[in-house]
Amino acid sequence: MADTAPLPEHIERPEIRTFQRMPVERDGQVFVGLRDPSMIAQQMIVLPMQILPVVEHFNGQFSLDEISARLGVPIVPLRDLASKLDEIGMLWGPTFSTIESALRRRCAEAGCFPGAITRMWGEDADACRTAIGALLDAAEDPELGGGVIGVMAPHLDPERGGEIYAAAYRAWVGAPSPARVIVLGTNHFGQGDGVVMSRLGFDTPFGVAQPDAALVDGLVAKLGERLLKDEMDHVGEHSVQLHLPWVQHLFGGVPVTTALVPDPNAPMVADDGARVSFAEFRSALAEVVALLPGRTLVVASCDLSHVGPGFGDEKPVDELQQDEVERHDREMLAVFERGDGDAFIRAIAESQNSTRWCSVGAMSAAIAACPGATMELIDYRQSIDPKRIALVSCAALAWVGVDA
Repeated sequence: MADTAPLPEHIERPEIRTFQRMPVERDGQVFVGLRDPSMIAQQMIVLPMQILPVVEHFNGQFSLDEISARLGVPIVPLRDLASKLDEIGMLWGPTFSTIESALRRRCAEAGCFPGAITRMWGEDADACRTAIGALLDAAEDPELGGGVIGVMAPHLDPERGGEIYAAAYRAWVGAPSPARVIVLGTNHFGQGDGVVMSRLGFDTPFGVAQPDAALVDGLVAKLGERLLKDEMDHVGEHSVQLHLPWVQHLFGGVPVTTALVPDPNAPMVADDGARVSFAEFRSALAEVVALLPGRTLVVASCDLSHVGPGFGDEKPVDELQQDEVERHDREMLAVFERGDGDAFIRAIAESQNSTRWCSVGAMSAAIAACPGATMELIDYRQSIDPKRIALVSCAALAWVGVDA
């Protein structure tokens, strides 16, 4: 007889956490792997494709009995599926909280996040040095006047974005090491809907990239410990990790501080002051950076448009749409290059962010961190897959000021 003992409430009424779908081929058949993009839950579960509609009902609104009745699926395999998802930390509830707490302790003891994503540039220092060095050697010198105090580069994977990373970072080849570097990224998959920072560093192929204590302490003094509330969101966040090897390649052991910055046009889930808003952070960042000794460099980790069926559109991207995306991107970049962060935010809002720019917050915060600088667009590119399912555009850009 099947076990009908009651399951814990969070399993009886399952709510699956954000997941990524990964195609998996086994014995000539295609399955789907569900993985945690935040990388807090480490295991991936592989399921038949036809199970996905069932998993989509694991949204916290229905009990397993209700899902069984709605879909005509036997209750026993539903209970088994929910239990397995919970076991690997893919359901919201106490099991995931335990997994997260254990990882938090390990990071605190090590003084750094694992930084697995940084190894996309190479598994060790020599491999990273070779890969990044080759890209920089092949990039043209942008020959910018004055000192470059900030760059904007993408957070695409190395295969799609390597050349445009290099187009931006080429501006710092030969530059003297700064006192600190700030990397402003986007929180793609984490729990926090406010700005997220941490006092922890990142383990990378070049060694641990440690944050600048004076910068973090200055911001916490103004904004409170709530700035660090969701620091585990950094574990799987590629928008900051992908830049760390570039900074280390150019500037060695310089302190590198990361911040995940939300879209200022997206309202916070709860405007209760428990998390730091974009407006609070932008103001505090400008004030703290202005008071710190030495030269501060800024990296804005930013992708632009995201269009095609891979992002919810109905039709594959054709050449006409590519041209329309570029026109829109260049219009928005022209507004951005004026250096008025509020005008840029309004322009994106007025366009209803029709092509899904994902880094409006990081871009606008970078303006505040580079006061008085002018902007120079170095390069613009679009990455599109062979089936035209997903187009992502990006740009290399520099803030040019006067070196400290």
